[in-house]
Amino acid sequence: MYIGSLVNITARAWALPILAAMHDGAAGRQAPLLAATGAGRTAFAQSMDHLIAMGLVQRNPGYGHPLRPEFRLTSAGAGAARFACLVQGVVPDGDRDLLRRSWTLPVLAALQAPGHFNGIKRSLGTITDRALSHSLQHMENRNWVQRDVDSALRPPRPLYCAINAGGRISRLAAAEITFAE
Repeated sequence: MYIGSLVNITARAWALPILAAMHDGAAGRQAPLLAATGAGRTAFAQSMDHLIAMGLVQRNPGYGHPLRPEFRLTSAGAGAARFACLVQGVVPDGDRDLLRRSWTLPVLAALQAPGHFNGIKRSLGTITDRALSHSLQHMENRNWVQRDVDSALRPPRPLYCAINAGGRISRLAAAEITFAE
């Protein structure tokens, strides 16, 4: 899974949980997906529209009611859903809210090797300094990222490394990127 794809998928908070639920076999209708993800109706609808626009999910033609449509994964969506399911599986239930933050997965994908702030930012392209700083802080608070000061450099600079659940997600992303290329 390319970092750009992760950025696009995670632009909506509930896109990853929806994909994971669909991969796990949740019925492709709104009510079962809402129950499986815990999303609100408006956020769910926005995330589903986003997934449809990305070509990962489509309405199942001939099934469902116009007001209660049925959805299914596209062939491209099946790979993304498998990845989403793997990611959800390595994260403890109490920390899954961190996966709904826009930049968590892309930052972890960029941290396949320990890196400095500017190196991480360069690999993500469109992220702002503030968004990267907040993402790293949130992940550091949950012990997904470890921050060490590289005092060998002048001036000393922080070095970030994915650990625990963050490290497992980073390795999954590395495997998916290698597989996709």
